[in-house]
Amino acid sequence: MEKVNRLGSSLSPYLQQHAGNPVAWYPWGREAFDDAARENRPVFLSIGYSACHWCHVMAQECFEDEEVAALMNRAFINVKVDREEMPSIDHIYMDVCTLMTGRGGWPLSIIMTPEKEPFFAATYIPKHSRGTVLGMAELIPLIESAWRTERGKIARITNQVSAGTRERAAALPAEEPVIEWLDHAYARLSERFQSDTGGFDRVPKFPSPHIIMYLLRHHHRSGSGDPLAMARRTLDAMRKGGIYDQVGGGFHRYATDALWRIPHFEKMLPDQALLAMAYTEAFLVTAEDLYRQTAVDTLEFVLRDMRAREGPFFSSFDADVRGKEGGFYLWRAAELQSILNADDYRIFSRVFAVEPRGNFPEGWSEGSNILFMRDSLHDAALELGLDAAKLREEVERILLVLRRHRTARVPPARDDKVLADWNGLMIAALAKAGAALGNPEYVRAAEQAARFILENLVDGRGRLLHLYRDGATTHRAELDDYAFLVWGLIELYEATYRTIYLRESLRLTRECIGLFWDEQEGGFFLTPSDAEVVLVRPKEFSDSAMPSGNSVSLYNLVRLAHLSGDTALADMGTALARAGSRRITAMPDTVSFMMIGIDLLLNPPFEVVIAGDPAHEDTSRLIRAVNTRFIPDSVTILAPEGDRAELSVIARDSRPVDGKAAAYICRERTCIPPVTDPDAALEILIPRR
Repeated sequence: MEKVNRLGSSLSPYLQQHAGNPVAWYPWGREAFDDAARENRPVFLSIGYSACHWCHVMAQECFEDEEVAALMNRAFINVKVDREEMPSIDHIYMDVCTLMTGRGGWPLSIIMTPEKEPFFAATYIPKHSRGTVLGMAELIPLIESAWRTERGKIARITNQVSAGTRERAAALPAEEPVIEWLDHAYARLSERFQSDTGGFDRVPKFPSPHIIMYLLRHHHRSGSGDPLAMARRTLDAMRKGGIYDQVGGGFHRYATDALWRIPHFEKMLPDQALLAMAYTEAFLVTAEDLYRQTAVDTLEFVLRDMRAREGPFFSSFDADVRGKEGGFYLWRAAELQSILNADDYRIFSRVFAVEPRGNFPEGWSEGSNILFMRDSLHDAALELGLDAAKLREEVERILLVLRRHRTARVPPARDDKVLADWNGLMIAALAKAGAALGNPEYVRAAEQAARFILENLVDGRGRLLHLYRDGATTHRAELDDYAFLVWGLIELYEATYRTIYLRESLRLTRECIGLFWDEQEGGFFLTPSDAEVVLVRPKEFSDSAMPSGNSVSLYNLVRLAHLSGDTALADMGTALARAGSRRITAMPDTVSFMMIGIDLLLNPPFEVVIAGDPAHEDTSRLIRAVNTRFIPDSVTILAPEGDRAELSVIARDSRPVDGKAAAYICRERTCIPPVTDPDAALEILIPRR
């Protein structure tokens, strides 16, 4: 059979990047595995994504190399998968890699039988062996030989891997959710906390904004200052570090050093969304303007550089430019001196640690500087002999000059596919920030994106789809698509009080339950009931760089139960928590976002119903009072005139008082008399400790 590359018609930009490889790639699908069975050859599965630096390195060393490609084409049926396009396939085989090697990452390299049973797993593989790392040129002949002469050994490996995979997916005895889980999670996070540098791991350092959001809620619930201090230490360190794009706003994927200074330079949409939410909430808790500005600058970057004309948001920016990682973001001292006058350079180099010989690790990008703040603006102002407020103005002016200058550089490649799940997160971030910061433009942007997803990422029967690009759609939605989009719609409802968003969030939730709910053991599977089962039907409770679909679903179920009055949703939330209980009790620090939902489940939130005309100032005052405070243990409903079908009983019965907008505040089916004064409402919702 002729060896041809079959990726040319793929929607995924990542697969398109490999469409010119001499490797005879197949997309994931029946054709690849049928051909593997017919030709009696193993399958080489490579999973990556377009912004991945080491994916590009392996592509250049191996997949674009004629010698390696010839070996691959002779030995394997080669399958290429975009992890963002097919997240459940990535999840399954990443679990396999972790099981077989003790670690994971991208690019992910799996060799398996035509029946999709793995017998070899690795991440990045060079062309030639380096030390103990086997190279592709040496590995492939070994696999060929084993496939011909050691099939019994391969069968034993696949049986062991399959058994291990099934064991990891097996249901465990369930426990009832208890309030002590929240304290156990906090205790474990306290043990992991890096007090000197912030964050919860030494190296590499991932932002994990969902942990920050949990800590802010633990502070709110307990009154302890320690979780807030942990959150602030981490937020401050990230904002000052090179992981934050000091010139253009937004965050890189993670830091490769303990001080947050040297980033892995890709920029991903979900990181921007989750970090914008974390900084927005931190601003509401602390009134620290740096947190507000960080959220704003991050969202402005997304709206400027990651937004399609029709309203949805693109997926990511590459780490590399012309084969050089981070090239778009680095600065040489001489270049800065040519752009700035002497005084501006003196100020800027002091604030952002610019060194004449560069501040990057030796040998990485010699002579280049990544911009990070060595210390606070206050300390820099003292050393420079300037007023701190004046220094802030000067720095902002200089950064704007550099941003304009940087637009002349070749930008990183942008992955312009639109994903339902990641757009759901950005809708949530914009809606939350728009309401909290009083910025209607953010809310409008969230609404436009939501309309696009609901109108375009659906099939002919109205079922949610996962991916859109260039007018075409593909792949049925998975759990994260439903969970994250529903989260966004709930935030959008509480930012606008338009019942269409509550109605859609309830519709999608019920559709999700029908497609993903495990009737035997509880919890949501990652894949729908009519999807292909590969090895196992996966279910995940632990958070990773993003909160898990089950964690977000629990949060959604509890909020929707109180917004709509549908108590069956809260009962399902309890069943979900029960299903994840063994993971929660064994490793509570890995399910921090689920703890947010469990907190609401076990400590039912205030139900705040505002009855009044939203066009009137008295109603707006009540809405602003609630939206601009951190009250995570509440849901807010605007009781409109007319249709109240989706709203709770309390909302359906609420009316203005003496012609004034009124807030009806209830908790656990107990209501206090309505209040018309915003301060009186806040006294109830935020009691003094």
